[in-house]
Amino acid sequence: MKWPVLILSVLTLAAPAAAQQQMGDPSFHPVVARPAYAGEGPLIQLDAAHDSVQTIGGRYAGFAALVQADGYRIRAGEQKLDQPGALDGVDVLVISNAVRPADGGSPDAFTAAEIAALDGWVRAGGSLLLAVDHAPYGSANETLGRALGVGMGKGYAFRFEDGRITSQMDFSAQAGTLGDHPILRGRDASESVSRVRSFTGQSLSGPPGSTVLMALRPDDHEAANVQVLGQINNRVEGDPSTRDAVLAELARPALPAQGLAFEHGRGRVVVLGEAGMLTAQVVKFPADSGREDMVFGLQTPGHDDQQFALNLLHWLSRLEGLR
Repeated sequence: MKWPVLILSVLTLAAPAAAQQQMGDPSFHPVVARPAYAGEGPLIQLDAAHDSVQTIGGRYAGFAALVQADGYRIRAGEQKLDQPGALDGVDVLVISNAVRPADGGSPDAFTAAEIAALDGWVRAGGSLLLAVDHAPYGSANETLGRALGVGMGKGYAFRFEDGRITSQMDFSAQAGTLGDHPILRGRDASESVSRVRSFTGQSLSGPPGSTVLMALRPDDHEAANVQVLGQINNRVEGDPSTRDAVLAELARPALPAQGLAFEHGRGRVVVLGEAGMLTAQVVKFPADSGREDMVFGLQTPGHDDQQFALNLLHWLSRLEGLR
């Protein structure tokens, strides 16, 4: 049975690495028309101590290039978060797709001591951007999320568009699925965000008082893993009349959001249920595969993800002038 393109993209990203190469897109060279900072801007630290593949020199190279073009400094954080000096001088900590320890011990990517240290740092005025993708990342970050008041769906969020499943979500002001927040308004009309796109992630719920930046629809669902997502697609595509029964059997309603912003003590937090929207990536296939390379992220057309990424960092770094 032929897979819809967007489901095929999910399966492509989940396929064995030997069959393809997923990497930062070397052709992405962002230009920021009005950089937020001149000279030595705030320091962003990208966590590199929890086995994430989202690295400054790898899949997050596009993110690193974008923030540097906006005047930020960026470095890799190679210490565990409870180590002395791990967060010294950091203005914004970015954690993206931290994974479980390789030793097979705790199911969590972070120890209790790290979570306590991070919670205390944010409450004292630190800023955190936490991006946690589809399964298995939600499970690895669930305890950290709980400490922040955030619930994680831990699967693959999806919806039906034109009768077919998609795990790539569009959020727009026109559809009422973008919230009201300085991150979405920017400093002026030229920085306002009207459409955001995510590229396969999980759903989220936020603590009291949080702002939903990216609202999922009431009829959006979540599958436990990519295999179940494929089963749902095949069965509904084979007999569309079974859709409600298949969803009741194999899926669960999605949590309300895929993007959140909130105050945590004296600090600020943004949580995204999708990490690829902050990157510019390409999946390269073997020359003899007959397949074209697949690109996704900041460099793709039809959305304001680049401005969204800049605005959320502006809010986290407390840039003056946000509306």
